[in-house]
Amino acid sequence: MAPWFLGSAAISAALAAFVPDLEQGFNQTSISKVRSNLLEIASASWELGTAAEATLELSWPSLSVFNSTAFPPPARLTPPAAPTDVLAIANKTVSAKPANSLALISNQSSAADPASIGVAVLLANWTRTNLSNHDYANAASGQLTYLLDDVPRSAEGAISHRADEVQLWADFVYMAPPFIAYYGALQGGVQGDTYLQTAYDQCRLYRDALRDESGLWRHITLGSFNDTTHWATGNGWAAAGMLRVLSTLNHTTHGRQFLGQQANLAQWINEILVASWEHQAADGALLNVIDDLTSFRDMSATALLASVTYRMAVFQNNTSLIGSANQALQIVKENVDADGWLQNVVDPITFHQPLLTSEHSPEGQAFVILLQAAWQAFSDFIAKTL
Repeated sequence: MAPWFLGSAAISAALAAFVPDLEQGFNQTSISKVRSNLLEIASASWELGTAAEATLELSWPSLSVFNSTAFPPPARLTPPAAPTDVLAIANKTVSAKPANSLALISNQSSAADPASIGVAVLLANWTRTNLSNHDYANAASGQLTYLLDDVPRSAEGAISHRADEVQLWADFVYMAPPFIAYYGALQGGVQGDTYLQTAYDQCRLYRDALRDESGLWRHITLGSFNDTTHWATGNGWAAAGMLRVLSTLNHTTHGRQFLGQQANLAQWINEILVASWEHQAADGALLNVIDDLTSFRDMSATALLASVTYRMAVFQNNTSLIGSANQALQIVKENVDADGWLQNVVDPITFHQPLLTSEHSPEGQAFVILLQAAWQAFSDFIAKTL
């Protein structure tokens, strides 16, 4: 389905005059090292899910929700068209899943993080060569059942990010709603539409719970502890997750039934982007706590929010924030070392300390891949106008 916003075919060459000089993306050697490092160190559930999504967007963009060819995906894929890295993550996850676990990865403190691998599992099921193998389908449906039926919810109906108590994290929006939406898009029909609406509703409920008047989101609310700071990575997770839901709704065959939902999601994403870039440092970086001048620069969140900015520019034919994205891309490139490791990043476990220079962030590596994929999509978009 064509995007409900003006599509790239409708833009004119005049738009190019309003685009700041496009910062060059990573060269092939550098991005290949970043990718290899990511696949080497990703191990936690959310790291694997983000790695699968990032490599899909970079190397097999026609299969990602940002492309009109996403639904339905081809029933048969062979190399190089087959997303081998993505399918490998799905196969390893399903093979290791205990039979008595509904979640794709068992015994996780997060109820949402395992769902981040769900899109990879659904894609593996759709493209499997052995049609009598229902392992992927059963694993994906079990994960969906776990989220919708077993995980505790807030009084308003927001599915908890945590398994043992009701607690809402901005991170959730990247982990669960994109999977629920993708499941609905593949299923189709009335039930599929219900899942699409559920994905949207979860974004809405999380925004209601976490958004401040500035447009930025707090990180964690409810439960046994809170993080009321405007953590940059949390805002990135939220914006990027809503973007994936938006693009899924936009490219399904029933997309026009969700025009209001798409308009809202686009507005909510832009709220985060505008509020975030207002605090961008002169060198292009974002602070770990976006609006706290005492906080440190974090290249992970800078990369993630820049990736969303490039994607939204394509989606909306609006380049007003591209200057900020270009600055961010430049500083991120400067902080990827010769071995392909992103430096000067937050510790993703503690949230508020820099990661030791001897350690590396799997999600930070994935965000660089997402940034490169988004930059490439924007670059291709602009090239069509010239």
